[in-house]
Amino acid sequence: MTTPLPPLTPVLGSLYALEVPIPFPMKTVTVLVDRPAPGQGGAVTLVDTAIDTPQARAGLEGALGQLGLRPGDVERVILTHHHPDHSGLAGWFEEGGAQVFMLDREIQHGGRYWAEWDDWLPRVLTHMREHGLPPELHAGQERFHRHVREMVRVARHLHPLHEGQTLTLAGCEWEVLWLPGHADGHLALWQPEEKLLIAGDTVLPRITPNIGLYAYSRPNPLGDYLTTLDRLEALAPRRALVGHYGPELLGVRERAAELRTHHHARLAVLEAAVRQGPGTAYALTRQLFPHALSEPHLRFALAETLAHLEYLRIRSRLDLSYEHQVLVYSC
Repeated sequence: MTTPLPPLTPVLGSLYALEVPIPFPMKTVTVLVDRPAPGQGGAVTLVDTAIDTPQARAGLEGALGQLGLRPGDVERVILTHHHPDHSGLAGWFEEGGAQVFMLDREIQHGGRYWAEWDDWLPRVLTHMREHGLPPELHAGQERFHRHVREMVRVARHLHPLHEGQTLTLAGCEWEVLWLPGHADGHLALWQPEEKLLIAGDTVLPRITPNIGLYAYSRPNPLGDYLTTLDRLEALAPRRALVGHYGPELLGVRERAAELRTHHHARLAVLEAAVRQGPGTAYALTRQLFPHALSEPHLRFALAETLAHLEYLRIRSRLDLSYEHQVLVYSC
């Protein structure tokens, strides 16, 4: 069966967006392609890559073909963040000759996770157990993590980008921004004249970006993300190119305000739950996510609950103690 070609959506000049299939509930991820015209100068560039599956590779090859390109023509890959649906094919393009770029802060966090995965996996699983994951769920989480790792082709050398640096796409200068929360070193690109933001997963329509605390995370991802929402409102983009359910989002300021309200509501639910009695992050996850959870959804739900609990603890609203080999939150 032939894989349908992702539609190419013109964005700005030589910059196009395409929706590449991924095996997750969002169905697709946005990949941007800059194909400078002959004589224009500049490198053939991808922003994000999708994941390493046959369907994603076929979709990318077909979309590049519509622009007269092959994967080996890509000279530069810019990753918004390390999550597998955005970076899983980075190594494939690197093998074809592309240089792969990531924000310096993300190289030190998420980038290290993939580069040192064999060392990090035991720590990740221990982290989940310490926060109350029941023994009967341990094997499922290890299986899920190993399955995801099979869909990531790691780039051997990540070139650092720095906040405030500028780079050229579509013949324009873009500013590199650090917008953490969804990932510790989440990169965005800002074109001030067009008021256009390449946002990755910092803001999304229809769903809230997962804000999770993982074994390798910065200590307060929700605090980071609320600061990111402030910055999005201050930037007031005319439009944003988003990682899922896009490629384009209008009304970024309004969406940022909705997301802030959502997270404060979740904080209130969790604080009220802990006031009724102490609990592990896993037990409290059921307060935010009472329905049945698949293995991948459980991972994200636990991490998101933990991010909210740690936000409250850092602000001295909750206490944390180690009891019977698990960590327990209390008031």
